[in-house]
Amino acid sequence: MNYEKLKKLGLNEALLKAYEKYDHRLYLGRVTVEHRSFYRIATECGEVLARVSGKSMYRALDRVDYPAVGDWVVLDRVSDEQGEAVIHGVLERKSKFSRKVAGSRVEEQIVAANIDTVFICMALNRDFNLRKLERYLSQAWDSGATPVVLLTKADLCQDLDQKIRETSEVAVGVQLLPISVVSGYGLEALMAMIVSGRTYALIGSSGVGKSTVVNCLSGEAIQETQAVRENDDRGRHTTTHRELIVLPSGGIFIDTPGMRELQLLDVSEGIDGSFGDISEIACRCRFSDCKHQDEPGCAVRAAIEEGLLPVHRFESYLKLKKEAEFIERKLNKTAASEYREMLKQRSKRIKNMNKRC
Repeated sequence: MNYEKLKKLGLNEALLKAYEKYDHRLYLGRVTVEHRSFYRIATECGEVLARVSGKSMYRALDRVDYPAVGDWVVLDRVSDEQGEAVIHGVLERKSKFSRKVAGSRVEEQIVAANIDTVFICMALNRDFNLRKLERYLSQAWDSGATPVVLLTKADLCQDLDQKIRETSEVAVGVQLLPISVVSGYGLEALMAMIVSGRTYALIGSSGVGKSTVVNCLSGEAIQETQAVRENDDRGRHTTTHRELIVLPSGGIFIDTPGMRELQLLDVSEGIDGSFGDISEIACRCRFSDCKHQDEPGCAVRAAIEEGLLPVHRFESYLKLKKEAEFIERKLNKTAASEYREMLKQRSKRIKNMNKRC
């Protein structure tokens, strides 16, 4: 099989090699849509509906062990005329953009898998929020993909140059691209970035124009959109599920629902990447474990006092670091508890087996 259709979805030699270890009677596909209990999978022969096998569900420890949009999976059929297909495995992910599920539970939710570039969309109207952008960038740096900041709705911005300067101070080392679908500003540069066979995720808050961007790049109304509200010029939430879309140009986009909140996981390295300017300054501190509080020879505090580092950016850095450390402690505690429970259940099964013998 030459897999011409799947190659348009990003299939490469590394994935084919990973697929070889599975039963040759199983088929290869990519998750294009994720619903509550089933998935739509693109295969070489078309799309099928599929569910996860009972064995895979039994082995899964949490949500991250289940398929996500963008995942490559192996399944038992390429037609669901005789019933839904069954997913028997997920190929190892090369990247994933994740967040903590909403609420008090500490659990990872994969937003998009196997992506090459994360377009972090932030509107240049009243949705403009640099502190929120820092949060998105921290998660993006940790994803394994390359972040790009897409500043949408440039036609609604009265001080574009100022907004670009402010954003560049936060998105250190990240490409910025202001665009307007209404006026066409920046769209040529955006289209030039799209490479056939590569996967791009559109991430951002509700109403920043992600679906509008997809429609513009595709040349047709693939995704439903809504106009901004007249009272505050904010966009309305439209996309309700994650979906993988192949553009006529060959680029692969994963459109995601708007996020009302982005709670971090343990992304300490991602935070260091997002705050690369602070990390670089911290290398000059006298002590390698400097907390940047009252230690002598603290280069970070000196930079703040000299006006080289904005205090609000440093405070945001500390806040995200503290949040990530809290999540890490909670994750470790949860993992330890689950491990103890697993040992307890295993002990019970062994005792029951001995009784039967």
